[in-house]
Amino acid sequence: MKVLVTGGAGYIGSHVVRQLTARGDDVLVLDNLSNGHREAVGIAGLEVMNLADSVALNRILGEFRPDAVMHFAAFIEVGESVQNPLKYYQNNTANGFALLAACADAGVKNFIFSSTAAVYGSPENTPIPETASLNPINPYGFSKLFVEQALGDLSASDDFRFVALRYFNAAGADPSGEIGESHDPESHLIPLIFKAATGERENISIFGSDYPTPDGTCIRDYVHVNDLADAHLLALSYLQNGGESAAFNCGYGHGYSVKEVVDTVKRATGREFEVVDAPRRAGDPPILVADSRRLKEALNWTPRFDSLDITVRTAWNWELNRRY
Repeated sequence: MKVLVTGGAGYIGSHVVRQLTARGDDVLVLDNLSNGHREAVGIAGLEVMNLADSVALNRILGEFRPDAVMHFAAFIEVGESVQNPLKYYQNNTANGFALLAACADAGVKNFIFSSTAAVYGSPENTPIPETASLNPINPYGFSKLFVEQALGDLSASDDFRFVALRYFNAAGADPSGEIGESHDPESHLIPLIFKAATGERENISIFGSDYPTPDGTCIRDYVHVNDLADAHLLALSYLQNGGESAAFNCGYGHGYSVKEVVDTVKRATGREFEVVDAPRRAGDPPILVADSRRLKEALNWTPRFDSLDITVRTAWNWELNRRY
């Protein structure tokens, strides 16, 4: 099968590319390498380009003729999206629309979109079902929701079909230690705690310890990146087998508090480090946990790494063996 993957040199995209190539698919990655890494692509083909280059985009799609497109290329920093919203609407939304137009011209009918739980905003109830109201509270969430809306409209007007996978908190790394999470600057909790464990940071801050949760800190649904990759391959098979366009939550249905994550990192690394309390951050909901029953039932998704200890250990293994 021929699969075109945008953003395939990034964190989640590279884990999906690894699984696609392992099963023998013909994979072409499009990535401008602004946040991705050439080494993460492995044996897949790579075109270094920006999706805003419509001439190159149409040429590549016309020449490669993919059976499906997986779209990961996006900026992901919520705080930055608030400070620089147009950057996110240009890269995530406008470039997403450009990719959809190129897919339509090339006759691509199967599309898998890397979406986010940020489309829900601050939900009133948890676990969050896909039927919950879509009320983003930041430009990042809106930039993804606009693409979901376009996908729905395109699907309703043509025989084009899509799956939008709404990630909760992606974490962990491939157990091989060959690929993993590498952002600059880093903003995700587990890699930041590692920096405290290795002495690259003086401490790790916990933003808010007075939330209405058992230990007072925020709870999040941490889903292993390889389980996310499995969901993408299952989504591809689902579309190939005639599945209807749909959005699915990607999470385990239970969460861990910030303090629990800190304690898990201490166990995995065997290292002590300073933990300091800091004020709450604006817009942080107390609990974000997925209702993932739809994904499990429709796609037969069976997580293999549903354990915070396993997730942290694979991430730490990557941290000790980083290649990029």
